[in-house]
Amino acid sequence: MLADFPAIPAGWAYLDTAATAQKPRAVIDAIARAYGTDYATVHRGVYERSANMTLAYEAARRRVARFIGAQENDCVFVRGATEAINLVAHSWAGTQLKAGDRILLSQLEHHSNIVPWQLVAERVGAHIDVVPLTPDQRIDLDAMAAMLCPKHKLVALAHVSNVLGSVLDVRRAADLAHSVGAKLLVDGCQAVPRMAVDVAALDCDFYVFSGHKLYGPTGIGVLWGRAELLEAMPPYQGGGSMIDRVTFAKTTYAPPPTRFEAGTPHIVGVVGLHAAIDYVESIGLDRIHAHETALVADARERLGRINSVRLFGPADAAGIVSFAVDGVHPHDVGTILDEAGVAIRAGHHCAQPLMEALGVEATARASFGVYNRAADIDALVKGIERVTRIFG
Repeated sequence: MLADFPAIPAGWAYLDTAATAQKPRAVIDAIARAYGTDYATVHRGVYERSANMTLAYEAARRRVARFIGAQENDCVFVRGATEAINLVAHSWAGTQLKAGDRILLSQLEHHSNIVPWQLVAERVGAHIDVVPLTPDQRIDLDAMAAMLCPKHKLVALAHVSNVLGSVLDVRRAADLAHSVGAKLLVDGCQAVPRMAVDVAALDCDFYVFSGHKLYGPTGIGVLWGRAELLEAMPPYQGGGSMIDRVTFAKTTYAPPPTRFEAGTPHIVGVVGLHAAIDYVESIGLDRIHAHETALVADARERLGRINSVRLFGPADAAGIVSFAVDGVHPHDVGTILDEAGVAIRAGHHCAQPLMEALGVEATARASFGVYNRAADIDALVKGIERVTRIFG
């Protein structure tokens, strides 16, 4: 599989997949064809090239729907998970929530699953509650059950933490949310590249993810929502394509998903996302999950032998290992590793409330993909041993 990724040269250990995945040749080629020989606008042209590109665009929507166990008309193309969450915050929460209502988040959420809810809460007078973590740093669903009340209208949680790799029991979270009449939005960015997702089985109400963490292009993502919720939501943006009829007296809007796709879409991004899903499923999500699980176990076991290394997250984390080296800032760890040809992430990972809960300003994070091998763990551990010698 490493040979499929031209941007990873020999001897370079790329361990930053949780930030963005490298792109396989199949995706690069699909994008090149879409721009180079197949390009035209969609939904507007009557000429053959445009009609063919429209077919490809809508075929990608059907592919996304199959990938997450959904109906195609319930899948909206957006710029990424951040826009998807903002769309729900603006279009659903902004019209459904009122003063005194409550939103429930968790301590481990990415900023993109915190700030949009703060904005809507400030606007409508709602309140935000925060679920703590268990001792092994998972979302504490027992605490969530005790916190929920009928005033909670929305629960928004990460399927897989982008820092800790902890996996949420989404079905239980959905049952808890629904028991008080709340809707559940799930941030699936770190889940869809490494585990099978079936939104019907999960029973959530909204599910969002970005293409670039799924080995696809940047600037494309997906919002899935229950049909009845999308149908009742007003447009997020106005412009071309999302209308039924426009007059200066009144405009009527197209049904979902078109209602939420104003303007010329990221056509080639959609084509690239289709290719990325094909690539991932050609390998098999069960195989990817097993591969990354083995890498996480190896990395945690070997890093755990180094006395000055503190590990975060549960032992069965999905594809991610966050850690700190005593007395060494994570940025220094990252710089020294980079000199050794190892690319990791260092910082707060857009999760400052989680850093506060962990009692640190930042962590170092190694995250894995289909292209990683045992040799990458060797390079990581060797690099950390060098860090400890330099700062020891």
